Amino acid sequence: MGVTPAAPAALPRRDPETRARLREIAGRSRPVTLAREQSLTVTGRLGEALPLGALQRGTVVAVDGARGAGATSVAFSLVAAVTATGEWAAAVELEGTLGLEAAARAGVALERFAVVRCGSRDRWATTVATLLDGVTLVLAEVPPHARAGDVRRLVARARERGAVLVALPAPGARWPGDATLRLVAAGGCWPGLARGGGLLEERVLRLTISGKGAAARAHEAELARAG
Repeated sequence: MGVTPAAPAALPRRDPETRARLREIAGRSRPVTLAREQSLTVTGRLGEALPLGALQRGTVVAVDGARGAGATSVAFSLVAAVTATGEWAAAVELEGTLGLEAAARAGVALERFAVVRCGSRDRWATTVATLLDGVTLVLAEVPPHARAGDVRRLVARARERGAVLVALPAPGARWPGDATLRLVAAGGCWPGLARGGGLLEERVLRLTISGKGAAARAHEAELARAG
């Protein structure tokens, strides 16, 4: 049984055709989990490292790290946890850098994962907000100089809809808004090289986790991922 959403907050009146298409995507992929189920279990090493081993609906997770440090892999792992439960997720990318092959390697169910290219950064906030209306998790690359007002409205939209917004700052950008969880990837090592085998089959990523509530005390974790 579906849950009737609250009235959406006002959005800028830009490009009615684009907005209609985004709403169609959102409508086809509305969450199948009842709103009262407030947490989304994350399995594996990442789940063990997260407070309560889950993502909380209606929250923002900021994932950051230097280029090549593994932030995108961590973000895809969160997407994979959601699609594994039969829920839908979506990504808003800026420059075509979120590859589906990498998503599949992270365990994302591609049949429940929509990727939207945001050609105009002026429409970024509208695109993210519209997808939050209909999918369980939205992974959004954050453009440089994201407007503070847009960010506050997206935080509120995720909370109203019971969705999870995963903010992944693009190079030179940052997430300036509120976040329940902050995950910072710090790179890692390749055990195959250390053993002398020369096979880059698996990488161990170092991750710092902080935030609010159960995550108020920062801690570090190591995650293994396929090369």
